[in-house]
Amino acid sequence: MTQSASGSTGSPTLARTLGLWAIVFLGLGYMTPTVVFDTFGIVSDETGGVVPTAYVFALVVMAFTAVSYGRMTTVFPSAGSAYTYTSATISPNFGFLIGWAALLDYLLLPLVNALIIRSYLYSFFPDAPQWLFVVVYVAAITGMCLFSMTNTSRVNMLLVVFEVVLIGVFLILAAKSLMGGMGNGTLFSAEPLWHEGVHLDLVITGATIVAFSFIGFDAITMYTEEAKDAATVPKAIVLALLIGGAIFFVAAFFTQSLFPDVSNFSQESLENSALPEIAFNVGGHLFKILLTAAAFAATVASSLASHASVSRLLFVMGRNGRGPVGRFFGYLHPSFQTPFYAIIFVGVVSLLAISFNLDFVASLINFGALIAFTMVNLTVIIYFAYRRREVSGAGQIFRNIVLPGIGVLATVLLWLYLSPESTRYGIIWFTIGIVVLLWLTRFFRRPLSVNMGEAIPDADEVDTPPKTAT
Repeated sequence: MTQSASGSTGSPTLARTLGLWAIVFLGLGYMTPTVVFDTFGIVSDETGGVVPTAYVFALVVMAFTAVSYGRMTTVFPSAGSAYTYTSATISPNFGFLIGWAALLDYLLLPLVNALIIRSYLYSFFPDAPQWLFVVVYVAAITGMCLFSMTNTSRVNMLLVVFEVVLIGVFLILAAKSLMGGMGNGTLFSAEPLWHEGVHLDLVITGATIVAFSFIGFDAITMYTEEAKDAATVPKAIVLALLIGGAIFFVAAFFTQSLFPDVSNFSQESLENSALPEIAFNVGGHLFKILLTAAAFAATVASSLASHASVSRLLFVMGRNGRGPVGRFFGYLHPSFQTPFYAIIFVGVVSLLAISFNLDFVASLINFGALIAFTMVNLTVIIYFAYRRREVSGAGQIFRNIVLPGIGVLATVLLWLYLSPESTRYGIIWFTIGIVVLLWLTRFFRRPLSVNMGEAIPDADEVDTPPKTAT
């Protein structure tokens, strides 16, 4: 049954149609499991041949942030993620700036996927106009996101299952090749994890690259208002992170065992995607076609998840805004129960894939993600330790200060390894956000509202799972 488009506050809210596993698969689709093969050549070269260790390091860093996301989701069961949490715990103005920074990350991911699809299709049809690939693809993704979140999640789930099955086939072929003497010549060895000549700074450098493979568990919070039971969202966050991390680690371990030295890889594999070369060496031309098809499916799944999630962020920011811009992004279609205009806007931005290149767009993404991760950890400390004063025992101190504090330090560590391009473009984007904030608030003379779509729980209700709207 379609739910009313109004929450307890009288503002438009999204229909609750998503179950636990639908949300988990949206997160996995966002994370794109086959990316482990795309970046293998680059990461192996950077780490000195310990790609799985880089994934473990990144997984540990992300785990602290995932716990913080889960805790804040139970407090504020609204779409909007870091923007919502910062607005409610610190201030609406600062929350807007965090949302603006995160928007750089979320808004460009659908564009990146369109660029990747353009590249895939061009390799098969070099004589066709590339702009046509982008227009048709973006129109299809936008259409699926417009008309039903339920159908979008179903298509996404099928695509994720397909790519995971192909990864499973790869593992079987890899095991057969290893037992036949290829690579390390054994199924289990410590060499892919650590060996002479490897240093921690190399692992951290690699972790900085692969950490953004995990972007997706945080996007799950964008679907909080559409979860049948908002209390399942923290569980979905942890499940998506652990399942995705396990896939990344196992695939990276077997790939590193097969290819302990990537010096013989082509320049294309070391600079862009190593997936075709890996697939061909393991299973021949047919498997190369199949794994490439899985990568294509993975990109489509990521497109659906990223397009849907960023439109939710725009919807929440629009719902909290004023004037025609706020009404535009805060509009909820009465029949489809989707943020109609926000979805269309993301589609229009994705059309920039016609003229942009992947290197330039990718350099912009990391900045916003790390800002969002850092602030979510900080909001846990501010809300629970400072505002609620839950620091009376060792357990509360550990839960409300130590764990999120480690999350802050871990994300700051990744900050230190950001490329100069990411930092430069990120600062420019953040500065534009300050200008926009000054315009919206008339130089802070007009306050921004914080509309959660659902009532914010009282202090004594924070640890009680929110009730599902009916």
